[in-house]
Amino acid sequence: MHKIFVVSGGTGRTGKQAIRASLTQFPDKKPEVITFSDVRDNKKIKSIVKDAKKYGALVVHTLVDNNLREYIIKECEKLNVDAIDFMGNMIYKLSNLFAQEPLQSPGLFNKLNHEYFQRIDAVQFTFKHDDGARVEDIDKAEIVLLGVSRTFKTPLSVYLAYKGFFVINIPIVNGIQPPKILNDIDPSKVFCLNTSPYKLSELRRGRSDKLGKYVKDYCDINNVKSELQFASRYYNLHSNWNIISVTGKSIEEIASEILEKMSKKNIFKNII
Repeated sequence: MHKIFVVSGGTGRTGKQAIRASLTQFPDKKPEVITFSDVRDNKKIKSIVKDAKKYGALVVHTLVDNNLREYIIKECEKLNVDAIDFMGNMIYKLSNLFAQEPLQSPGLFNKLNHEYFQRIDAVQFTFKHDDGARVEDIDKAEIVLLGVSRTFKTPLSVYLAYKGFFVINIPIVNGIQPPKILNDIDPSKVFCLNTSPYKLSELRRGRSDKLGKYVKDYCDINNVKSELQFASRYYNLHSNWNIISVTGKSIEEIASEILEKMSKKNIFKNII
């Protein structure tokens, strides 16, 4: 059976994808593709090329480190092993085009892919857990937002999700006991959204005008004060929860404040 060795400083995904695409032109051929990932030293390269010579394998390397790439090229030439330098020529051409030296850092492509799909997963999770839905999944959340109506829970959740965070938001409703599961979660990831009753009443008024008589008390200042007082009493039962004022702040400002608090507690993610 024909063998192809994929040699990479990262995961080897780039080389495998290129080989898979090329093999579609040879549908009756099924070579054994063997991946050598995280190759970072000459000793490892020497051993791989030696085995390639032994088995008559084609070597496809995607090394981005100049020294390692030059070494594997020389070793393959020395042992007369067929090899394809998948990245070298492309990096060289781009370096000339941009008049800039490459980073020579392996695994960046895989890292970018990982971050992209992590954001997708975070957004899907957040949409599924909006406005108190599926609270039984709360242990999977990285950020839990609490607040009365119109304290920006949903837009803030979506913004943080696009940063890669798994977010659940739960409404606090006057006179209704919040889910008991909130008492058992890590307090460092709970953020209680608070605001001025007058600003909240004003903000709700626009929505009330659209909804009509069905929400006649929705923007009433006394009702708003009562809601916020109920929420504050509940928050104060949990001294380790984070209280965030959203009054007069943009979504970006509120999110930055939340992420800063997370950073200080060493739960900040590299994705943002």
